[in-house]
Amino acid sequence: MSEFSQVTVVREANIFFNGGVTSRTVLFADGTKKTLGIMQPGEYEFNTSSGELMEILAGDLDVQLPGTDAWQTFAGGQAFEVGAGERFGLRVRSVTDYCCSFLP
Repeated sequence: MSEFSQVTVVREANIFFNGGVTSRTVLFADGTKKTLGIMQPGEYEFNTSSGELMEILAGDLDVQLPGTDAWQTFAGGQAFEVGAGERFGLRVRSVTDYCCSFLP
């Protein structure tokens, strides 16, 4: 899906790591929430409050998923999931466009 219809966009940006990662929140009528964002090259670590589906729209990065020491590479057109209350690491190698869907 390349566009969303009949949504509310929260005007204020979500800014992490001194602007290295930014996003905007998109709210749907059914109560679901997504963020659309950009990650600059760098290393980041995130904690989740709910489950997340991270869709990589463009760019490429390495991800260290919870419970593993291994790093996996993801690029445009690929996705990964992280459960609620988990931590994951990112090594962003090029500017990366992403869509994060918050899971119930």
